Amino acid sequence: MRARPGALQVGSFRGVPIRVHVSLLVALPLLALSFGGALQQAAETADVPPGALGGHPWAWGLAVAVGLFVSVLLHEMAHTFYALRHGGEVHGITLMIVGGVSELAEVPKRPRDEAVMALVGPLTSLGLAAFLGALTWLVHGLGMFQVQFALFTLAMLNAVLGGFNLLPAFPMDGGRIVRAALTPRLGLVRATKVAAGLGRLFAVLFGVWGLVTLNPFTLVVAFFVLMGAEGESRQVRMKAVLEKVQVEALMTPRMVGVDLDLSMQDAHWALRHEHVSMLPVTSTGRPVGRVTWAAVQAVPEAQRGSYVVRDAMEDGVVADLREDGWTALRRMAEARVPMAAVVDEDGLLAGTLDWNDIQRGLARAEEAERQRSRTGWPRERTA
Repeated sequence: MRARPGALQVGSFRGVPIRVHVSLLVALPLLALSFGGALQQAAETADVPPGALGGHPWAWGLAVAVGLFVSVLLHEMAHTFYALRHGGEVHGITLMIVGGVSELAEVPKRPRDEAVMALVGPLTSLGLAAFLGALTWLVHGLGMFQVQFALFTLAMLNAVLGGFNLLPAFPMDGGRIVRAALTPRLGLVRATKVAAGLGRLFAVLFGVWGLVTLNPFTLVVAFFVLMGAEGESRQVRMKAVLEKVQVEALMTPRMVGVDLDLSMQDAHWALRHEHVSMLPVTSTGRPVGRVTWAAVQAVPEAQRGSYVVRDAMEDGVVADLREDGWTALRRMAEARVPMAAVVDEDGLLAGTLDWNDIQRGLARAEEAERQRSRTGWPRERTA
């Protein structure tokens, strides 16, 4: 899967890329200044002279900031390790200004496994807090005030990280635990709706607290909690609907694409004729890529007749008529391609699938569900 915009890969864990978002690079010096200032104040309160700190306070502040994000990385690695061992699929770990994100493409199938996967992250953080707290106690009285300060600060930060993630609301780990506990009784969609509702409630509480205390970071956290809750609820609902619908019922029928050896002028005409921003590129009727309006516009008009489509086409995604819509949508999202070429059993182009097709399919499915509710048809229930 491609990296999210603004993220740089710095390593990997069990084949899962580890990335650092540029927002983290902005946050590190700010956190270093904050922790360095706290060290100076603590040293003055304890009557520790500046020369006894063994380095500039800002350097120690930077060490604490880096330690914080290493702690977040260990938290996310715990999630990833358990998920991979129990049938989950993880496409990356990204460290950002508000913490870390394990990009789960598929959670473990059993609710119990999802609950444990969510729990191991906070337990790792709380375990680190206990370990660092013990180290803080061991170095007490050894004349290493700056080391004691760093260890104590990291212990407290890990305790907060573990406790915060246990809040029973999406997108925190506690929300996944709530969903896993409710899924056997309510089903996945309704259980997610409950956990997402709790997430919205906590987002409002964080937002109010941020306004009352004039704390911009709390407001940022409130925003991310709200967006995470909404996104998780929408994704689960979409998955539940699209897994029951074949691509054939969603796609726009299209038997002809743009041939590989046609000119860019021909591609320009085809895109305008179809009123679309991209079309599949075909060779003997089989899709081999895609050509976009942007690629056509990049070629000067006077030269389009001499350029062929094969020189400007981009990689595409292919979906089968009989596969479900969710599988096709996932493949498109992973490749960051907004359109898939749909093929029949012989591999020939049968149509295209884009976000507009998905939206129309979702709207039809939701309308059909409302009709069943009005007419009293039995709804699907959890086994």
